[in-house]
Amino acid sequence: MTSGNALGEYLKLRRGRVRPQDVGLEPGPRRRVDGLRREELAALAGISADYYLRIEQGRVAHPSSQILDALARALRMDDSATGHLHQLARADRPMHTGAEHVDDGIVSLIDQLPLPAYVVGRCLDCLASNAAAHALSPNFAPGRNLLRALFLDPAERELHVDWDEATASVVSGLRQVAGGEANDPRLEMMVEELRAVSPRFEMLWTRADVGYRRSGTGHMRHPLVGELHLLRNRLLIPDSDGQHLQIYHAAPGTDTAERLARLARA
Repeated sequence: MTSGNALGEYLKLRRGRVRPQDVGLEPGPRRRVDGLRREELAALAGISADYYLRIEQGRVAHPSSQILDALARALRMDDSATGHLHQLARADRPMHTGAEHVDDGIVSLIDQLPLPAYVVGRCLDCLASNAAAHALSPNFAPGRNLLRALFLDPAERELHVDWDEATASVVSGLRQVAGGEANDPRLEMMVEELRAVSPRFEMLWTRADVGYRRSGTGHMRHPLVGELHLLRNRLLIPDSDGQHLQIYHAAPGTDTAERLARLARA
């Protein structure tokens, strides 16, 4: 990602995930790689092997939409992954710089919510949160980075019973951010840092899935109140350059609702 050839690196990772038999090819006895060879992908996409090699090596920085769609089909990409591919090939992606700020109205809103709520920025920094969120996790506090906490803080791993699912989804979401409207040097530095220190992050990043975790249920085990099966919703904040509001709540009348209320009073 930091090599200046994000498009080629992404194509190489996705190429490694598609087995020849998945696309009707015979693997052969002397095969050295599990995924597709460059020439096989080129043939499936209907382009020359030399042209594909130049794309993957970064010598064709901005292939046409038709070429990208052909490669996406050959690599069996879904809509999110295809969109990511197109974003990486854009010639006009600006550089994202400067600190992120949360609108005062959003801060006032979450302060009035009785539910755990916090605002997350492009690099998964916690930019604002309320008391209920901080009671749920000390890492749900302004100044903390939720990505680093999830992978590097043992307490966060203990909190998230569904840690495997949570880590997979957060890295897929990060991939989507990395292919967004602007390049972000800080995000690239974080990715390289975590790839170096977290084998789990390295495996998930190399898997190259794209897309945010859908709203659903999160399973936590809080040190004060025990098991929590929380409904979670991620709401994009308009005109905020990618910030989103994360809210946790419980189904009425459940044990989790009672425990969440007890946590708020603690």
